[in-house]
Amino acid sequence: MRISYNKLWKMLIDKNMKKSDLKEQAGISSASVAKLGKGDNITTDVLLRICETLNCHLEDIMETVEE
Repeated sequence: MRISYNKLWKMLIDKNMKKSDLKEQAGISSASVAKLGKGDNITTDVLLRICETLNCHLEDIMETVEE
C-alpha cells in the first residue's frame, strides 16, 4: 500500500489554487510540495498545515491505495 495525494490536487483545482499558492499560504517548502507530487513520505506537521490552510481534514487530502 502507498499514500496518494490525488485528493489534495483535486481540491486545489476546485479552489482554483496552484501548488505555489498552497506553498505560500501554508508556509511549506518547495521540497515538501515536490515530495507530495511524487507521493513520497511527508511529515504530519506539513500535512496539518495544509489542512489548516484548506480548512479540511487529513482524509480530505490523502488516501491509501493498493500498489
